Amino acid sequence: MIRLILPFVLVVTGLWAWSLATTGGPWSVYDQGLLLSGWLSIALLSLTMMLALRPAWLERPLGGLDKIYRTHKWAGILAVTFAAAHWLIEMGDDAIEEIFGGISRLDDLHYSGLIEVMRDAAEEVGEFAIYLLFAMLLITLWRKFPYRYWRYLHRAMPALYLLLAFHAAWLAPLDWWRQPIGWLMAALLAGGSLASVLSLAGRVGRHRQVQGTIASIDTPEPNITEVTLDLGQAWKGHKPGQFALVTFNKLEGSHPFTIASADGGDGQVTFLIKSLGDFTRNLAHKIRVGQRVTVEGPYGCFDFNRRNRKAHQIWIAGGIGVTPFLAWLEAAGAANQPTPEADLHYCTRNASRDPMVERLQALCRDFPGIRLQIHDSSKGESLSAETLSANELLGARAEVWFCGPAGLGQALERGLRAAPLRLSRFHKEAFQFR
Repeated sequence: MIRLILPFVLVVTGLWAWSLATTGGPWSVYDQGLLLSGWLSIALLSLTMMLALRPAWLERPLGGLDKIYRTHKWAGILAVTFAAAHWLIEMGDDAIEEIFGGISRLDDLHYSGLIEVMRDAAEEVGEFAIYLLFAMLLITLWRKFPYRYWRYLHRAMPALYLLLAFHAAWLAPLDWWRQPIGWLMAALLAGGSLASVLSLAGRVGRHRQVQGTIASIDTPEPNITEVTLDLGQAWKGHKPGQFALVTFNKLEGSHPFTIASADGGDGQVTFLIKSLGDFTRNLAHKIRVGQRVTVEGPYGCFDFNRRNRKAHQIWIAGGIGVTPFLAWLEAAGAANQPTPEADLHYCTRNASRDPMVERLQALCRDFPGIRLQIHDSSKGESLSAETLSANELLGARAEVWFCGPAGLGQALERGLRAAPLRLSRFHKEAFQFR
């Protein structure tokens, strides 16, 4: 996320500062703050809209679609933050005029004809749109707001962006359009507007969607549903560790699920789905064999082939996060390919009732270099950074691949980075798309 947003903000701010130097000296604090906050807001909103297109070419540099969506989310939050600052500064012009006198240089500019009419309209549209933007952010951050309703509200965001783009284009200083800052704004507004139109037309991800049917449904344990889909020859295959966006119900929309099976070249794809929300709860009773489904993907870069071959491998799975590791082991076994030595840690609430334990043990028997360790919380067995560090040689370089609860991943990463263990990289997925 930081790799993209921080350089982006620096470039946007740098061009704004350059435009000041070419217009005869600094403006008032009010004018500068109003322009900079508005410029950063619309630039980040444009970035947010373009990232919503799920650009496949950005997956590798940013680390996967999950990281793209995390960047999309925080770019949107920052955009609304700068929009709030822009609105507050705008609301303060009367107080500044009363205390210090004079008038803003921006207000002192006079236009006529069509330009004046369009600027007045843009100002009214912008004020209306920014209130809707604030409401959208509050609803998004309110985690208890049902996803099935939120996704419909979120689909209105492209239309809201187009209103704000209209506001920004007509109220930007006219001399900007002769400078690099104006050229970048034109490119961002064009890109964001095109992304908005494609989104409103339902074209996002369309070229990566495949239609299929449900081949089988199983419930290995009460809160987990195992679903196998038959996607036929239209499915171009996947790599172990990738995920897909699956739509069982058009009203519910798509949800991301990690693919739990290796690619057999037959269009069969298996997902292990845990009950985490309203729709996935009792999922086996909401779907049926033979039902039509839509799958978009595959996405993600949780790809073991990208490992650091000079580092010792530590694999950590928590609960349903075991799915990519199952796919890795299954793919390695089917291809008869050697796997490196690795410590595989599986954290479970109750090993005696967890069917994944037996499945992992069966797969690991074929790979003597994989040392499987089960951490059963019902017996007080927990995994910590101290435990992992104690099992490693001081100064040894290690690479961690983690998939599981976000809280556990954050605690382990913080602990390992502070430990004597030389952690070269901590891979983890960010599935909180909202």
